[in-house]
Amino acid sequence: MFLKEKFYVILIIFHFASALLIAQNNFYSQLADSALLLTHDEVRYDPSYYCIAYPNGDVPSDRGVCTDVVIRAYRKLGVDLQKEVHEDMRENFNLYPTNWGLNRTDKNIDHRRVPNLMTFYQRKGEVKQITQNPDDYLPGDIVCWNLGGGTTHIGIVSKQKVPNAKRYYIIHNIGAGQVLEDCLFNYKIIGHYRYDGTK
Repeated sequence: MFLKEKFYVILIIFHFASALLIAQNNFYSQLADSALLLTHDEVRYDPSYYCIAYPNGDVPSDRGVCTDVVIRAYRKLGVDLQKEVHEDMRENFNLYPTNWGLNRTDKNIDHRRVPNLMTFYQRKGEVKQITQNPDDYLPGDIVCWNLGGGTTHIGIVSKQKVPNAKRYYIIHNIGAGQVLEDCLFNYKIIGHYRYDGTK
């Protein structure tokens, strides 16, 4: 009788783990889809500081930078990175970058800075290996780059593959609006993450 009960417990655990994995993969697939939808919007690259609402605040819908692509894609799935980053920074301010000489949080801009998002993903998400193998970068992954001169960048791996290549297109805004582009290995990768909003 004990072996039979143990078998059923193992079976339940297996089904629960399988359901969880399917749900996570579905989230990342949806994240890639929501990011792709953003490429249909006319958005001008604008790094200006804006005073925005909290929570769920956003800069004007026709403006934005690379981080806004990520923020807007997550928001379509009910994850408010403005709120999530702010709350974690408020409790752990000393763990976040001090690049801007601030001594307190700023709900208007903290989540719109790549180094802050990188720290947040390292703390709350899954840190994935940085490689030159395109197979390691999956739809819904978050990728960060160093563009040189102290400039960082962020984008989302799409579900669309580059023709005659193994790599996926990236959805990002590097100056020409929210676009789908073959640029995964165009710059030095400094961060690779997955985050489903559950931690």
